[in-house]
Amino acid sequence: MILSDKEILKEITRGTIVIRPFRKECLGSNSYDVHLGRTLLVYRTRVLDARYPNPVETITIPDEGYVLQPGKLYLGVTEEYTETHKHVPFLEGKSSIGRLGIFIHATAGKGDVGFCNHWTLEIFCVQPVRIYAGMPIGQLIFFEVKGEVQTPYTQKPSAKYTDVSPLPQPSRLWKWFQSSAWSTCPDDGR
Repeated sequence: MILSDKEILKEITRGTIVIRPFRKECLGSNSYDVHLGRTLLVYRTRVLDARYPNPVETITIPDEGYVLQPGKLYLGVTEEYTETHKHVPFLEGKSSIGRLGIFIHATAGKGDVGFCNHWTLEIFCVQPVRIYAGMPIGQLIFFEVKGEVQTPYTQKPSAKYTDVSPLPQPSRLWKWFQSSAWSTCPDDGR
């Protein structure tokens, strides 16, 4: 079940949902609008390697905006820091952003109960488009969880994005390759 605006406000009062900064005018009927932070990351190499950290370049979006180019992945970040201690957050694009041909996540729209951080956005576009820091970029939707959560995200040994940062986070899949999980996979190709 998706939380309504009244339920989101109740959970914020209870402290089970945290949104900073919180602006009541960003609360929709059943979602909360989030905004684009000033920093983007782009990978420096055309070919990425899942097994190793990939070098990135930092771009600061100037006041006059920044033009995204098709065929390139940009890692952005929400201005808002969020915590969800009882609900599953989903990040979806706003229809106005979709109508400009901007996608804000490649696959990672679902958060976990216990996620406490800014959201990294996996941004790509259909045609060149100018974006601006602070513009509405997406909306958070909160789902109820049936049953008690045994291990919140921040307590999972495999959680790779627990360092709180107002900057986009590049892929840390390489950490999985360094873990014991990789060495115990059948037919790991080595």
